Amino acid sequence: MKYFSLLFFYLFIYSGANGQGRGGLSGNTREAITLRKIIIEGNRVTRRSVILRELSVHEGDILTLDSIQALLDENKLRLFNLQLFNEVEQRTEQNGNTVDWYITLKERWYIIPSLTIQYADRNFNTWYVKENHDLRRAMAGLTLTDKNFRGNLETLAVTVQEGYTQKLGISYMRPYVNKGQTNGFGFSLSAAQSRQTYYNTDSNKLVYAGTYNGPIILRQAEGGISYLYRPAYASKHIFQLNYKDYRVGDTVLKLNPGYFTGKADRARFIELYYRYEFNGVDNWNYSLEGFKMVVNAVARRGFEGINFQSYANVEAGLFKNIIPKWYFAAVFRGRLMYPQEQPYYFRGGLGTQTDYVRGYEYYVVDGSNYGLARLDLKRELFNNTYSLPVKYFTALPIRIYPKIFVDAGYINSPSPGNSFLSNRLLYSAGFGVDIITLYDIKFRFEYAWNHLGQNGLYLHFNSE
Repeated sequence: MKYFSLLFFYLFIYSGANGQGRGGLSGNTREAITLRKIIIEGNRVTRRSVILRELSVHEGDILTLDSIQALLDENKLRLFNLQLFNEVEQRTEQNGNTVDWYITLKERWYIIPSLTIQYADRNFNTWYVKENHDLRRAMAGLTLTDKNFRGNLETLAVTVQEGYTQKLGISYMRPYVNKGQTNGFGFSLSAAQSRQTYYNTDSNKLVYAGTYNGPIILRQAEGGISYLYRPAYASKHIFQLNYKDYRVGDTVLKLNPGYFTGKADRARFIELYYRYEFNGVDNWNYSLEGFKMVVNAVARRGFEGINFQSYANVEAGLFKNIIPKWYFAAVFRGRLMYPQEQPYYFRGGLGTQTDYVRGYEYYVVDGSNYGLARLDLKRELFNNTYSLPVKYFTALPIRIYPKIFVDAGYINSPSPGNSFLSNRLLYSAGFGVDIITLYDIKFRFEYAWNHLGQNGLYLHFNSE
């Protein structure tokens, strides 16, 4: 409780500090003034109501002159965080004791047909180094996404993927369905199949079964409905009810009878999923200032192949501009699981997706409960935007941040087997550079040393 108290105290001070304005309009800076109109220009697709929902001010609000500049800065960040606009310009015009607020926007390209090349392995480094960048382990996917369907901030996506894993999927999310713009809903359906998959972990390395041209040995089908509740700008709650059906071939069961529960070749279960997001940062995709938190809670009840599983994980990030051009970041991720003993398929831990200690990219550590902490100190080396004569790509931003970092992690494994990384402290240190460009595309080049005395250069395409 002590640490939570300190955290909320910091947020209170932070909010108060950012609420102080720098003036900029004529007259007594403490004079009360009425916001008469909000004029929005450039929103050819995005509905006015969606934009107004994000703002911290409304027509008819009573403001003070010395708060105007801080409010302009705050609301520019809010609109950028919608990820709908390449440019956001604002200005105010005072007329006596009233003020008009002008917002000029340049919208992004919302309907994006994207061709993605992915790899079957956990990260680019494992695919390129350990698997000798074998193109048979690559997947080519075509996703057609409308990120602002009908101008309502709805997302509609259709995916077709070929290669190592074949996949078909469709998803839809509408964030606002009521007049108060607090409730939303969505759904998703997908099916995938593979001729090869991992079936066990040996000395912290995944072991695979199947051949590239052989029979299908893994099939996955999923469907779910979602409810979204967003009572305020910074907070979002998502509830999902999912049904999932996974099947594996005899090859997998012969190699690992404990792949699912009871030597089953199929896992069917319903899943209740809850997600909470707190957005108090300048940019959700690459944060430099503020605080954010994500909490996920999952409960699964199986019909076969799995009995019961529940877990909760949390991610919290604190980001601070300590002096001009210097930034500090502290990120924590952790998970609690019950019961801790689970069939192999459902007990993945560190080394998958974003949960890994940097410097251990070539390892996986199965287990139940874990914690991971990352500290970064970075400096803004370059920040420029170049004009482009292309509609929806009118500006090309490039930002470069050299950095140093340290990581530490621990995972509890009730059945560690021959794992030499379970039930012990993992730690690393290193240096690197982050490059951020158009549409928040990120490249992280990091050189790290781990506690095993190993070192190497790693490439990632996401944030810390």
